[in-house]
Amino acid sequence: MKTLICNCNQTIPLDPAALKSALGPTASDGLETVHTLLCRREAAAFQRAAKSGEDLLIACTQEQRLFLELNAETEGAPGVQERPIRFVNIRETAGWSREAKSQAASVQPKIAALIAAAQRADPEPVATVTYRSAGRCLVIGSADAAGRAARLLQDKLDVSLLLTGPGGSLPQQRELPVAAGRVTALTGWLGAFDVSWESANPIDLDLCTRCNACVEACPEGAIDLSYQVDLSRCKSHRDCVRVCEAAGAIDFQRAPLAASERYDLVLDLSPQPLIALHQPPQGYFHAPDEAALVDAALKLRELVGEFEKPKFFHYKHKLCAHSRNEREGCTACIDVCSAQAITSRRTEDGPEKGGIAVNPNLCVGCGACTTVCPSGALGYATPTPAYQGQRLRSLVTTYRKAGGQDAVLLLHSQQAGAQLVDALGRAARVGDKPVPGLARPSGSALRGLPARVIPVDLWHTASVGLDLWLAAIAHGASQVWVLMTDEEAPDYRAAVSAQMAVGQAILNGLGYRGQHLRLVEAHDALALDAALQAAPAQTVERPAGFAVQADKRATLELAIDHLLAQAPRQTESIALPALANPKRGSASPFGSLGVDTDKCTMCLSCVGACPESALGDNPERPQLKFTEKNCVQCGLCVVTCPEGALALEPRLWLADGGKARKQARVLHEVPPWACVKCGKPFGTQKAIEGMLTKLAGHSMFQGAALERLKMCGDCRVIDLHTNPNEVRITDL
Repeated sequence: MKTLICNCNQTIPLDPAALKSALGPTASDGLETVHTLLCRREAAAFQRAAKSGEDLLIACTQEQRLFLELNAETEGAPGVQERPIRFVNIRETAGWSREAKSQAASVQPKIAALIAAAQRADPEPVATVTYRSAGRCLVIGSADAAGRAARLLQDKLDVSLLLTGPGGSLPQQRELPVAAGRVTALTGWLGAFDVSWESANPIDLDLCTRCNACVEACPEGAIDLSYQVDLSRCKSHRDCVRVCEAAGAIDFQRAPLAASERYDLVLDLSPQPLIALHQPPQGYFHAPDEAALVDAALKLRELVGEFEKPKFFHYKHKLCAHSRNEREGCTACIDVCSAQAITSRRTEDGPEKGGIAVNPNLCVGCGACTTVCPSGALGYATPTPAYQGQRLRSLVTTYRKAGGQDAVLLLHSQQAGAQLVDALGRAARVGDKPVPGLARPSGSALRGLPARVIPVDLWHTASVGLDLWLAAIAHGASQVWVLMTDEEAPDYRAAVSAQMAVGQAILNGLGYRGQHLRLVEAHDALALDAALQAAPAQTVERPAGFAVQADKRATLELAIDHLLAQAPRQTESIALPALANPKRGSASPFGSLGVDTDKCTMCLSCVGACPESALGDNPERPQLKFTEKNCVQCGLCVVTCPEGALALEPRLWLADGGKARKQARVLHEVPPWACVKCGKPFGTQKAIEGMLTKLAGHSMFQGAALERLKMCGDCRVIDLHTNPNEVRITDL
């Protein structure tokens, strides 16, 4: 791949020799030349590179559009469909910081890392979700507001109106379908919104001819040009009914009318949204004011046709710890989903009973469900953890190879997060000069992204979780910070914070000093600048060489094994944080299980409930075995246990160098009951003695019948045949 770098009119310090050394000969083609104005005076250099047919990386995002247009106009240059051109921002993210001005060498490792990551091959394509919209749009609101919206849309869309109350006026000419009523249900997504409403108003808008006779006749003025009766003002004169006798549109005795219809798009002009979600479904727009209406109208006008988006997730039912035998355990993914795309299948039958269902049409790709999933049943697919892990490792490895120290990976969204990072870079460039929209103390200058802070753009900040954070630390990063703005839902902040608490507890428990995992909340460049000045944290002396796996638990094990091997302090157990309600699982993906041996009867129902094979039995004797490495703290065993004898114990057990947690151990063992006839062991002493105690006073269990309860199955059958006169109903 040929890489073209430009110092943007000598405002970015670039050292081609340092970059070539860090990237190596196979990745440094083109770096021998530092351009000054590649987008202007030296544009011919870009055209020559474009005509070569080689893959191109341009270290500039400011003039991305210009370069694409120039490529299209360059004779002999392949089109972007045949040979995509990549772009990477090294200006706002590295070259325009205060450190870059005073210590040019300090930013070369970060620039090299950004270039190395941008040179990586694109991720494999994933399955897509298709939406089809014919442009049937329902506008919900008052007559005036809905009328304004219709005028903005009706030349492009098939618009219908649903009036939610009296007030305003409808045009005399009937151009659009109009209904009135209270919305009772609104569900669906782009191309498939199901809307139900109920109208208790006396005027039927389908029958109304808009002759205005009722408006003129009403003595209270309770009917306006929206052709709805304001029942709070109506005094039951019924003059309106008399003048509308021919049309029959007004009937005060009519039962409320219920209706439902399917639409492709919904524009909601209500003061409060009818779909009150942080991530509403695509195709639904809430516009409570004029500015929001204009913005929504511009987007709605383009939503006619067929659209595709990635299927952001994959789901492995066998690994899911949500439910088993109609018992509910982990609900982490359901609780965190801001789009309500995940529902429980706890009571459903079929080949895959239980578990969850994810609606791909509602999923917006935040990835929070995959971050909080303790078992890895839900995984992010765009890109996969393996690809994302390779990218993070490439950033850290290149940075260290170029001489950088204490690398911070700043994970941010490709939308608001990227805009904030760029805004900080631009503000740092102008020093103490005023910046429109940025309030700061007079004469103060922002510092920009520190040289050790490497920005990493993600589709959504909640899509990367504990496995990749710890893997990045094991690969040599000092810290992983997640930048969140107003873009993210509050539930995402809580979920990421909880996962970070687990990871930080592990790192501090192993003796690594400092705060490695941190949630950075900033809403403007000033706040972000202040938040990025934190001290570095201790990391591994020797970076790991493992590759991030497709399986979340496998990656966690590899990362923990390496962090343990390099740990400044050896310990046998690290306590991990837990949620307040243990019946819904703990925040920890690791932990043990406590057994109240006085309560446990060794019924082993917990073994059948465990979805991860963490619990097991022994066919030879009454034992409850536990493999701690497999436990995901879902709590299914706790809610299944009929005696209430189990409790979750979130922790990371590292005895014997971490080997002990990977081996099955006996949690509880009781002596077996020996058959009173043949001595063969069956059941447990506690279970048989409990049964004998409870049934001893029962009239049906006296004499030989009670004695048979002490026999194994074979001896019980023999005794029944030997003493047929002793057979009771309970023996059959």
